[in-house]
Amino acid sequence: MLPATQPLNALKDNHMIYLYGASGHGKNIIEIFELQQLAIAGLLDDGANENDFLGYPVSLPGNVSLGAENQLIISIGNNAIRKRLAESIFVTYTTAIHPSCVISKRCIISAGTVIMAGVVINCDAVIGDHVILNTSCSIDHDCVLGNYAHVSPNAALAGNVTVGEGAHIGIGASVIQGINIGKWATVGAGAVVISDVPDYAVVVGSPAKIIKYNHG
Repeated sequence: MLPATQPLNALKDNHMIYLYGASGHGKNIIEIFELQQLAIAGLLDDGANENDFLGYPVSLPGNVSLGAENQLIISIGNNAIRKRLAESIFVTYTTAIHPSCVISKRCIISAGTVIMAGVVINCDAVIGDHVILNTSCSIDHDCVLGNYAHVSPNAALAGNVTVGEGAHIGIGASVIQGINIGKWATVGAGAVVISDVPDYAVVVGSPAKIIKYNHG
């Protein structure tokens, strides 16, 4: 993990970035790197059926040797797929952080994480590996987000919220302070979470109630 004050995306001369996944999520990540004037080598995609994606070449993963001199980010929104790929591709992972974000110098952001436009991360928050913080979400002080979690656009986590590995917080959801969201849980769009959410639970509504469980 690196403090957010360090140059997370600093690349040595001649080093390039690859994205794994030619999708809508990848479009946003490309534009983040372009704003940072970082060099994008191209995209890797298992179902590559086109040669160009926003002006960058697309290749099958087996046709490209990443090498130690390059970096990768997984541009796939599905948390489980992102985990599977991260655990099978042993390369250097970078981060993608939109320059419009407001990020405390005292938070921690780990490798592979994507932070979209307008995100706010406050003091002493800890963001795990390969997390997605989507457009204009808010992560308050002392929150801890596990690896592969995804906080959707305009969702808000109050202080001291813990989000487990692979959990998904839906668009516009609100979570009050001190709540624990279990691993691989799903919080529905617009839900208001005022009590802890167990592992794998799916909760919806205001206040949020369990309607089913994801498969473990």
